[in-house]
Amino acid sequence: MSALTQRFPLGPAPAVGELVDRLRAEPPGGRLTVGDPRVVEFVTKFARKLLAPASARRFPELASLGFFLRKGELAQALSTLETAGPALRFPRGLVFHVPPANVDTIFVYSWALSALAGNHNVVRVSSRSAGAAEAVLEALNAALSEVDPATAAAISATQCMVTYDRSDEISGALSLAADLRVIWGGDRSVAALRKYPLAPHARDLTFPDRSSFAIASVRGWQSASPAGRKAAAEGFYNDSYWFDQAACSSPRTVFWVGDAAGAETSGRELRERLAAVIEAKQHVTEPAMAVQKRVSAYGAAADGLVSSIAFDGNGLATLELTDATVMPREWLGAGTFATARVDSLAELVPAVLRQDQTVTQFGFTHEALVEFATALAGRGVDRIVPFGSALTFSGVWDGYDLLAEFSRLVTVRS
Repeated sequence: MSALTQRFPLGPAPAVGELVDRLRAEPPGGRLTVGDPRVVEFVTKFARKLLAPASARRFPELASLGFFLRKGELAQALSTLETAGPALRFPRGLVFHVPPANVDTIFVYSWALSALAGNHNVVRVSSRSAGAAEAVLEALNAALSEVDPATAAAISATQCMVTYDRSDEISGALSLAADLRVIWGGDRSVAALRKYPLAPHARDLTFPDRSSFAIASVRGWQSASPAGRKAAAEGFYNDSYWFDQAACSSPRTVFWVGDAAGAETSGRELRERLAAVIEAKQHVTEPAMAVQKRVSAYGAAADGLVSSIAFDGNGLATLELTDATVMPREWLGAGTFATARVDSLAELVPAVLRQDQTVTQFGFTHEALVEFATALAGRGVDRIVPFGSALTFSGVWDGYDLLAEFSRLVTVRS
């Protein structure tokens, strides 16, 4: 059997049976509740660690995570759980989280919202996770040493993050013990975990393969100030390059909406500004990534999907689509963007699939975006956000209200 390594809280590696028994037991100080003050105290202490300048400079994505977990943000999130009528809200129980390895911080959002809902949690942190994930684990353990002893005891007894190599025994035991299993990382991960049975009352919350694209208004770009265009390029860089464009919400195709001449000029300026951001950020494209980018680009051309290819160094590749309704949804390499022009957002509606998750946008009115979302009518797309917000996590993700999913209602009538 593959051995467990307990990453948080730091301690000796338990056997999986011992871990399950510990997490199913009532913690010191009594059971956790939805919005439990002990959890709020710990999570806000943890958030301050992430927002410390040293952490934020090393890993900018940790600043976004820290902001999301501030006390005021947690209170606002909990306020959405207020229920009307004779309904009481309780934790769901024990939640088993299996996050992806390629997005180092997603497991923290999932875990934090579940803990905030009062659940006991076990998170499998991939052995391939590094960088930001290691910084997160350090911050969690540091925060645990600084909170009230009663709070530390309750958190230690109910929250756990572990690493283990693939193991049917461990994954099977944690799955069978769970009241909810949360699976991130794509179709293959979902299929692999579903082979382990759940208890009859339990269920899965899955986040399978998703893809995202960007839309930019020609008119909106033309009317934007130079500062607004610069900010748009910086936001687009953050959306795309933080996780090497591998995050499900990072755009892979860019659609310009408007006249052909304006789209060509606006698209060229965005590429120039994006290239300048890449240079200013001193972004380094690994050689293997640069090769992958060219292989994918030339492969798309050979398949007839693109009519032209432009490379701006190793950091940026632009592929002009021959048909705007056929967008590539697979990852083509970091900094590789298919582009196309359409006359209106309505032209994109038939091309959208259920797999499409996030649309990042620049230059559109709120009314135009609402009209677009209404026309899609559930065909696909769960989020429409401005450039720079693709990776900004919220309590509603992939169409799920996560705090609601992590809790359960009990109705009482007299």
